[in-house]
Amino acid sequence: MVHALHEARRVLKPGGVLIDLRPAAVHRQVGVIRAGQSQRLGAMREKFDDDYAANRAVAEVVRQGLFKLERRIRFDCRRTMDSLAEFRAWLDEFVTLDKLPSHNWLIERVSQALHEDGGKAKIVITGPLDLGVLKKRELGERKKAAGSA
Repeated sequence: MVHALHEARRVLKPGGVLIDLRPAAVHRQVGVIRAGQSQRLGAMREKFDDDYAANRAVAEVVRQGLFKLERRIRFDCRRTMDSLAEFRAWLDEFVTLDKLPSHNWLIERVSQALHEDGGKAKIVITGPLDLGVLKKRELGERKKAAGSA
């Protein structure tokens, strides 16, 4: 990823900004909401190796003085689904792409919760996103940044 950040810097105009928006390395929470009340059913069991590597890559290009970290914020992201089929399709794709162990236990919990409610509940997945704003540094700025480090 460091190479990709170098390439992004190369194509940015002077003073250009790179937006780094990624899911935070935090397990997503799955639950249902019915009549305004939420019920947590479980947490996904994601692996965060790629997330940690991406964080290290961003830190490296900032340390090298290629970018200045202007701002970093974390905010919550909430996804709502209407059906078990929609949740299953989303989860199956997620598990396949990230090569995660089966989350059938979570599908079963969601299925039971929906059955208890007669299908009126909505499925809710929550997890934070991290947003970083990186400003391209020019050669003179890089030398100053390296001198102050």
